[in-house]
Amino acid sequence: MVTQAFENWGLETHESLAMLGLGREDAKRLVSYREGAPLADDSEVLDRAGHILGIHKHLRLLFPHDRENAYRWMKANNRAFDGRTPAEVVSAEGLLGLLRIRGYLGSPVA
Repeated sequence: MVTQAFENWGLETHESLAMLGLGREDAKRLVSYREGAPLADDSEVLDRAGHILGIHKHLRLLFPHDRENAYRWMKANNRAFDGRTPAEVVSAEGLLGLLRIRGYLGSPVA
């Protein structure tokens, strides 16, 4: 489900790796996840996966009749993030960026 969200959002490999807190050297792990392998028994990766799925859920709730807009949101520039895309925020800020995106979507002003 996590890698499906990445695909729906149109994330590049480096952005997907950043979402999971993995480095470029972990690209093979990402490929195995895309092929259906379970996520590693790593508390940080599993925690991040929970936040990723939470973001996905919030986007589906915010755009219930417009999946294209929901999927496009992660790669769209956003004034709330100084014109950066949510994917760029996570790539730059790591887990804190992921929490920031999820918090923003969960707030009543999103």
